[in-house]
Amino acid sequence: MVGVSDGQTSGQAPTAAGRAVDRPLLSLALATMMDEIHAHSGAVYLLAPDQPVLEMAVMAGMPRAFAAPWERVGLSAPIPVAEAVRERRLVWVGGEEEMARLYPRIALVLRYPFALAALPVATATDAYGAVFVTWPGSHPPVLSDWEREHLTSACDRLAVRLERAAAESRPVLPEPDLLATPPVGGVAGTLGSVEAARMVARLPYGLASLALHGRVSFVNAAAADLLGLPTGELLGIRLWASVPWLNDPMYEDRYRAALISQHVTSFVALRPPGDWLSFRMYPNTTGLSVRISRARAVADMARVRPEPGEGPSSLMTISQVLSLAGALTEAVGVQDVVQLVADEIVPAVGSRALVILGSRSGRLHVLGHRGYPDPHVVERLHAVPLTAQTPGTRVLSTGVPAFFDSQQQLERLYPVRHAADGFAAWAYLPLIASGRPVGTCVLAYAEPHPFPAAERAVLTSLGGLIAQALERAQLYDAKHRLAHGLQQALLPHSLPRLRGIDAAARYLPATQGMDIGGDFYDLVPTEPTAAAVIGDVQGHNVTAAGLMGQIRTAVRAYTTVGQAPQEVMRSTNRLLIDLGVELFASCLYLRLDPARGVAVMSRAGHPPPLLRRPDGRVRVLDLAGGPLLGIDASATYPTTQVDLAPGSVLVLYTDGLIESPGVDIEDALAELGQQLIEAGDVPLGELADCLVRHSAAAGERIDDVAVLLLRARGDG
Repeated sequence: MVGVSDGQTSGQAPTAAGRAVDRPLLSLALATMMDEIHAHSGAVYLLAPDQPVLEMAVMAGMPRAFAAPWERVGLSAPIPVAEAVRERRLVWVGGEEEMARLYPRIALVLRYPFALAALPVATATDAYGAVFVTWPGSHPPVLSDWEREHLTSACDRLAVRLERAAAESRPVLPEPDLLATPPVGGVAGTLGSVEAARMVARLPYGLASLALHGRVSFVNAAAADLLGLPTGELLGIRLWASVPWLNDPMYEDRYRAALISQHVTSFVALRPPGDWLSFRMYPNTTGLSVRISRARAVADMARVRPEPGEGPSSLMTISQVLSLAGALTEAVGVQDVVQLVADEIVPAVGSRALVILGSRSGRLHVLGHRGYPDPHVVERLHAVPLTAQTPGTRVLSTGVPAFFDSQQQLERLYPVRHAADGFAAWAYLPLIASGRPVGTCVLAYAEPHPFPAAERAVLTSLGGLIAQALERAQLYDAKHRLAHGLQQALLPHSLPRLRGIDAAARYLPATQGMDIGGDFYDLVPTEPTAAAVIGDVQGHNVTAAGLMGQIRTAVRAYTTVGQAPQEVMRSTNRLLIDLGVELFASCLYLRLDPARGVAVMSRAGHPPPLLRRPDGRVRVLDLAGGPLLGIDASATYPTTQVDLAPGSVLVLYTDGLIESPGVDIEDALAELGQQLIEAGDVPLGELADCLVRHSAAAGERIDDVAVLLLRARGDG
């Protein structure tokens, strides 16, 4: 049976004028869906009306606190409900291992065996939100066809109802969360309530019943004696919030594990001064039965005693911080940090906009911002001297957070420097890493927002996580700029004009490592001929780049003194061995003679070039060659002469253009040839862009890509 929870409701507010939906639309749809597929928990999310954020509207079967880190999530967040809306498809996670592999942030917080399905609530034209449902860990790892069909149909029906309500300007009002309640009657009705109570009272161990939200609904005398509190004081409380020696997030975690996985869990706790008690929890969809008994004292269990305290458990806060910390570890550059804070933290804490400030040369520096309708408001913060009396400079200089619950409070403290930005409350969080301030995070709220002590503590802790991510990102960006500058210095700034030959080149660094590599190319005019070279030094790091520069210089020098192609390769090979760097390099060297319409080529373990003839036909050139440079000092590199008729295009490239995991080289070469045929007779620059576009779109490149195109004009 489904009943109403103890007061937690959706944060959704009416978004349009008109008569409201006159029955609990979302709750009824969710409860019916869960009943049909035998799920034990679920939730409905609705899209926020004015931002790309999913907001939890109603939850069933579990306390909302279990999903606290994901009550408000950005559409770009890597979690199942957001992915379901983005991709308009059902997302299935079949168990604990699959969750850890696909969604490690969730697995970090919910480390329990359960299965999950997330679906979009959408029509053919509009998305309204999403639904997720969960099953215990005993569910098969594959979603059955009938479950998939029931889920899809239920979400489609809900989308149609929401579409109709929107068309009729009938807002969906807030609805209470749904928690399961015990069926009427039950065991007590079978045995007789009085006799059942006598039976439980005679048991030598403690028994307690917890509702889904964790509150004690029944406790026998033995349990009250073991816990050290009268029965009347135990009813209605959460044990880990009200019993001082159980105020440890680990114990609440066992309760969460039992409910989510629907598996029996247990733990042992120390009741001061020295009594060890065993707690064993037996869950079902209505709550938990807890067996409490004395455990043998274990001398070597040196548990840290939790400090007595009052108020709610800190596990919800720990869950949020774990989830957000996992997200921030994925940030690479500064803009990644800004985007992750916008996607993960801003929705979670209920703010609408953010600015991340740093400092440079004694002035504020805006590192990034999101959510401000007018970007000029943020630009006014840029280059403000750190000596100016503004909340941003003060927090950055002192390392002390500042919270302003209203515009009046902010203007009272900073009457001169505050400029209206369209928001009504602000949290200024110092970003301190390695003992020094690295910036300030400003969270802006649309409405006046009080900041109680617990929320201030959470926000300040999040500031520390953001600071560590920002410090790593700034270091990465600095290394990236250094690597990019070094790469640009080692490659030709521009290609020389050659008689009778047009040329174009492109270079893409690997996306793994330092964004720097050993791929190189060059053109060397040697009137009346010219030389072209392309190569790939093993690795994509500073060492590879440095060696690449030496090889490129050596090839240019040997070419300038008039060595033949095979001698240029032999000399470069011996140089590489003499350097003793233990790195190898592939290389393709060409001597171009446009007047005669030929090219003489020598190859050292390099992928074969492609030749597109003037009639559009493409063939892979099977060239003679020798081993990689740097392996055998006595190696020879024979040459091959190729006709180069006017209009012919030579395509030289490094292996990063054609190699990818799981793709056969022959198939990759055939695809490259097909791209050349389909591109037709376009300018070389456009052709080069076309060839590298596939690698650029791949996102994750494990190797550098260099392309050098040469076209014979026929006027040499």
